[in-house]
Amino acid sequence: MAWLLLLLLSACLQAGNSAGSNRDNIYGVNQPARLSGVQGSSIEIPFSFSFPWELAKDPQISIAWRWKKVHGEFIYNSTLGFIHDHFKNRLTLNWSQGQTHGVLRILDLEEKDQTMYFCRVYLQTTEGRKFWQSIDGTQLTITEGSTTMRSPSTLPSAVTTAGSRHTEGQRSPSLVTLGAMVGMVVTKAVLITAISVLLIFLWWKKR
Repeated sequence: MAWLLLLLLSACLQAGNSAGSNRDNIYGVNQPARLSGVQGSSIEIPFSFSFPWELAKDPQISIAWRWKKVHGEFIYNSTLGFIHDHFKNRLTLNWSQGQTHGVLRILDLEEKDQTMYFCRVYLQTTEGRKFWQSIDGTQLTITEGSTTMRSPSTLPSAVTTAGSRHTEGQRSPSLVTLGAMVGMVVTKAVLITAISVLLIFLWWKKR
């Protein structure tokens, strides 16, 4: 009976060590399965990654993105500063060295942007250069924006223009108040002067 208990204990310990070993070998890239954006607006694709290896003194971590399929064209590379022609001035990566998460932002969404996106990671470890990427990727869906909606970049100027139109042809309240006060002072001065002249005239006539 004692030998049976020892064998069971040994099997449990081996299973635990095996599970721990598997956990140590886990690496991957996490992305949302689906995202939806409005044509003309912007969208952010968050990502994070994990790995079991010990980093080199200079890990040289690099983030790249592919689109359409797992082995599709590259649209971005943080190390090379590469951006696909289709995304010129529309693609930014919010990520810095040392971080294991970030955000890819696509500006001014177009109908053609509706496709799959895959994040790929490169880094230098004590065991050499490693790289891997998301297999499932993120499916981006683009919907048409309302014709009554304006681009956020134009809203501030539109508001300012509307405000300036509203005030055209109208006097400032402070100027109106100042004009009224000046008018009252002038009226009082004229009235006082007239009364004074009348009194002097009556006094002179009486003499």
